[in-house]
Amino acid sequence: MRFGLFGTGHWAAETHAAAIDAHPRAELAGVWGRDPVKAGVLATRHGVPVFEDVDALLDACDAIAVALPPDVQAEIAVRAATAGRHLLLDKPLALSLADADRVVDAAQASGVASIVFFTQRFHPNVTGFLASTAAAGGWQHARGTMFASIYQPGNPYGNSQWRRDRGALWDIGPHALSLILPVLGRVNRVTATDGPSGLVHLLLTHDGGATSSLSLTLDAPAEAVTRDFVFFGENGIETVPPGDGSVLQAFGTAIDQLLEEVEAGTRDHRCDVRFGREVVAVLEAAETARSQRCSVDL
Repeated sequence: MRFGLFGTGHWAAETHAAAIDAHPRAELAGVWGRDPVKAGVLATRHGVPVFEDVDALLDACDAIAVALPPDVQAEIAVRAATAGRHLLLDKPLALSLADADRVVDAAQASGVASIVFFTQRFHPNVTGFLASTAAAGGWQHARGTMFASIYQPGNPYGNSQWRRDRGALWDIGPHALSLILPVLGRVNRVTATDGPSGLVHLLLTHDGGATSSLSLTLDAPAEAVTRDFVFFGENGIETVPPGDGSVLQAFGTAIDQLLEEVEAGTRDHRCDVRFGREVVAVLEAAETARSQRCSVDL
């Protein structure tokens, strides 16, 4: 499968491009970026053409891989799906529910396969844990804590403007939701409030009555960086394990699964654009809840 890569930053170069280049059944067809100089450097590194026009790269590929700000991604994803190109997208799918709906509508209208790369969902030990935990049932509550620290010197994501503007809710919130939703199900009510150092706290109610609480920040003290997800219920307490592979391996698995979707003609991947849209709906509701100091029903 020929992939057109859209993006030139650290994530695009060190994860997307590297994983596509290493995959035995994928080929990097070319690179497009908002910075033509960076696009040229990345394309040269992999010996592929650099494209100055989005549609020209779409014409040269079978699928797209995107590592761009979510609002830019949504626009390109709609164009790609309309052109019949399969989608390997990043999280969050978009920065508004309206834009997420546009991507979903375009993908469904054209029948393309789609995957949104929620990293932890492509580690086999994590997906196995989530499947068995969901099957066990009886869960009443989940607690998730993600304290990241991206503003330390040398961090490749610290200067990302969309992350600075949108904060932890939109950057790592999708990762947190991707671990909670498969077990507790759809969210139907959201409450959110802010804390110090960019902290945001979410209290979610799920279909069936279970609840979950999430605490997220991108600006934690270096000594307080942590990731912890725990489910509580009739079967006791279960803790989500960390992924046991590298990010490159996870992205390679995402490519494998996109290929399987294309070859089988199925369009029911657990992390497709419809799931990406479900996550955006929760994030948008949380944004409203924190700004208006209220609960929001979905």
